[in-house]
Amino acid sequence: MRQFTGTILFILFSLPALAQTGQISGTTTPFANVSLLKTRLGVQSDASGTFSLSAVPAGNYRLKISAVGFADATQPVTVRAGETTSVAIKLTHSAAYLEEVVVTASRKPENVKEVPSAMTIVGQRQIQEQAAMNPDITNILQYTVPGLAFTTGRTSNTGQTLRGRQVLVMIDGIPQSTPLRNGGRDLRIIDPSAIERIEVIKGATSIYGNGADGGIINYITKKASVDQPFTAQTWAGLSGQIGNADQTMGYRFSQQFTGRTNKIDYVLNGTFERTGLQRDATGVPISPFYNTGQMNSYNVLAKVGYTLTDRQRIEGMYNYYSSRSDLQFVEQLGVYGKTPTIGVPASGEQPGTPQGTPYNHNATLRYSYDRLLGGTSLEVVGYMQRFRTVYGYDAQFFENGGQSNVVSNKKGVRLNLNTPFALGKSLAGEWVYGVDLLNDQTAQKLQDGRFWTPDMNMTNLAPFAQLKLDFFQNLTLKAGARYENIGVVVSDFTTLKTYNATTKKYDGGIAVQGGTLTYQALVGNVGLRYSGSAAFQPFVSFSQAFSINELGRILRTSQRSIVSQLETRPIIVNNYEAGVSGQVGRFVHYDFALYESRSELGASYRTLPSGVFEIVRAPERVWGYEAALDLTPVRFLAVGGSYTYLEGKSDNNNNGDYETYLGGDRISAPKTTVYVRVQPNNRLSLNVNALRAGNRSRFSPAANGTYAYAQGPVMAYTLLNFSGSYQLTRKAGISLGVENLLNTDYYPAISQWAARAADYIKGPGRRAMLTLNYRW
Repeated sequence: MRQFTGTILFILFSLPALAQTGQISGTTTPFANVSLLKTRLGVQSDASGTFSLSAVPAGNYRLKISAVGFADATQPVTVRAGETTSVAIKLTHSAAYLEEVVVTASRKPENVKEVPSAMTIVGQRQIQEQAAMNPDITNILQYTVPGLAFTTGRTSNTGQTLRGRQVLVMIDGIPQSTPLRNGGRDLRIIDPSAIERIEVIKGATSIYGNGADGGIINYITKKASVDQPFTAQTWAGLSGQIGNADQTMGYRFSQQFTGRTNKIDYVLNGTFERTGLQRDATGVPISPFYNTGQMNSYNVLAKVGYTLTDRQRIEGMYNYYSSRSDLQFVEQLGVYGKTPTIGVPASGEQPGTPQGTPYNHNATLRYSYDRLLGGTSLEVVGYMQRFRTVYGYDAQFFENGGQSNVVSNKKGVRLNLNTPFALGKSLAGEWVYGVDLLNDQTAQKLQDGRFWTPDMNMTNLAPFAQLKLDFFQNLTLKAGARYENIGVVVSDFTTLKTYNATTKKYDGGIAVQGGTLTYQALVGNVGLRYSGSAAFQPFVSFSQAFSINELGRILRTSQRSIVSQLETRPIIVNNYEAGVSGQVGRFVHYDFALYESRSELGASYRTLPSGVFEIVRAPERVWGYEAALDLTPVRFLAVGGSYTYLEGKSDNNNNGDYETYLGGDRISAPKTTVYVRVQPNNRLSLNVNALRAGNRSRFSPAANGTYAYAQGPVMAYTLLNFSGSYQLTRKAGISLGVENLLNTDYYPAISQWAARAADYIKGPGRRAMLTLNYRW
C-alpha cells in the first residue's frame, strides 16, 4: 500500500513539471547538427533528415542547424507546454561550410579557425558516400584526405604514409599505432559503421606523444544522435563484381541502437561483413598475399554517457574489431614488370592459421568537470587496448617455417586541464595542460612461440602545456611543449634464424643481452593563424614530433650481443609549414598548404642481398604541397577536388647534400582526386568521384634490370567510381555504389614501387554494392 501511495504521489508531483515542457520535431538535411541556442539541447538528424528534441522547457528559442557542405540556418521557435512544435528547414549547399565546427584532435574542442595547421575532417556524409562503394577504411581515407598516400587494397597499410612519414592512429584520442614494432596494420582497426567523423591533423605533432611524425588520424566514434529514449537503424547490403562474378559475392549487415534521456545517452552498434573473392578486371583471381577477399570482419561499439550535473559527465566506451581470412587460394608467382602474381585454388590444407587481425579491443572511461575551479575545466581519461595481428605463413624464410604475429597491450591515463583567461577586451586566451601516462608492451613472435623481437615494455610519463592567445578576435597564436620521459625494458633474446637468399643458408641465432633504453626529449610547437577575412585565412607554423619508430625491427636483426650497443636513437622531426584557406562568397572554398619536414636521424627500409630488411638511419628531408578546391555553382550541384605532391631525400653520406631519394614506401606518387555531387532534393543524391595516381620514377635498375625494394617506378592510372542514394520513405532508404566503374585493368601503386614478384598484383575489377537501410 505504501508503494502504491508513493507511486501516485510521484506521478502527481511530476505532472506539473511534465506539463511545463514541450517538443520540437522537424525535417532538414540528413546528418545535420541541430541545436537550441543558449541551451545544452541538441541532436543530429537521421538519414531521412528528421529530428526531434523532447523535454524542452516552454519558451522562445532560436534553433540552429548546420551540416558539412551547407550554409548554417537559424530559425526562431516557440515551445508551448504539452505541445509539439513542427519545423521544416532546408539547408543550402555552400562550399563555404565544408569544415566541422570543432576539432577535438588537439585535445579540446575548438573552432577550426583557431588551429594554425593543415587539417582534414571527414564527416559522416563523406564516410557513407565512400562506404557505399567500398567500406574499407583505408580506401575511404585515400579519397578524402589530401597528403595521405594510396591504399594498398590489402590487409596491410604499408606505404600509406601521411606526408611521407608515419602517422599516429587513434580512436577517440587513444593511441592505436604500435611504433615499437610498426606492423602496418594500424589503419584498419575499426569499421566505418562505428565512426561519426575522422579528424586528420597533418604535419609533425607532439601533443599526443610517440609516433606522430607525419600527423594524426583520429577516429571519432558515434554518439547518440537523437533526443529520444530509443531508436534503431538496420543496414543490409550485398556486394560482388560485375561480369566475372563467380565466388565474388559478399554481404554486410549492421545494426544500431541509440537513445537519450535527460541524464543518459547510449549507442550500441554491431557490424558483420563477409567479403567475396577478388578478381582483377580480366576475371583472374587476385593473389592471396595480404588479400582482403573471403574475409569475415566483426565490429561492436558500445558507448554509454551519464550527465551527473550540468557541469559533470562520465562516459564509457568499448569497441571490438576482428578480421580473419579463410581464402583457400595460393599464389602463383609472376614476373615483376611483366606478368602478375595471381591466385589459384589450393590443392590441400594450407599451413598456419588464417591471417588478419584476430582482435582489437579498446575501452575508455572518461570523466569531465566543466568550470571546476576558477573557470578551469578538467578531463580524466583511463584507457586500455589489446591488439593482435597475424601475417601469412612462410615455409622458407623462417627456419622450419613460421607465421608471425604482432601483439601489443596498452594502458594509460590522460589528465587534461583547460584554464581560460582574458586581458582586457582585445586579448583572450587559455592554457591547456596536463600529463599522460602510457604503458605499451609489444612483441613480434611466431605462432609456435618463438620470439622474432624481444618483449619491449615501454613506460612514458609526459607532462605537456599549450598556450593559446586570441588577439582582437581574429588573430590566434598557439605555442606549446611536451616533455617525453620514456623507458623501454628489453628482455634478453636470441635472434631468429632466417633464410639468406645469397648464401642459401640460415643466418641468425645471436644471443643478445637486454636492458633498459631511456629517452628524454623536449619537443614543442608554435603557430599563428589569421581569421579576420573569410576569403583569406593564412597560417604559419613550426612543430616537432618524437618517435622511437621500429625499435623491434632494429632489435630483431641485431648483430651485436648487447642492446645498448645498437643504434636506437629516436626520430625527432621538425616541420615547417605555411598555408591559407578561405571562402569566396557562398560558392567557393579553397585550401592550400606548403611544408617541409627535416629529421637529423630518420628511419627507412633497405633490403640486404640476403633478403632481410635493414633500417637505415640517416638525415632526411621531405617537402611538398597540397591543394583543394570545392565549388557549389548552383544549389543542387557540388564539384571539387584535391592535388597532392611530395618528395623526399636522405643524406646517407651525412655530408649535407641529401643525395638519395626516399623510396615509394615513404613517398607516394602525385595524387589527384575529383568529385561531382548532384542532389536535386533531400531524397536523392548522386556522386561520381575519380582518383588518379601520377608517375614517379626516381631510381635506376641494377645491371640485371631489377630494382631494389621500394625503388620501382610508378606508372599513372585512373579510377572512376559512382555512388547514389535514395530515400524511399521517411524510414527506408537505398544506396548503390560501383567501384572501378570503367573496369580499369591496373596495378596499384604498391604493386609497382615494391619491385617484388610477390607484390606485383593487379587491383580488383568493377565491383558493385547494394545496401538497404531502415529506421525503426
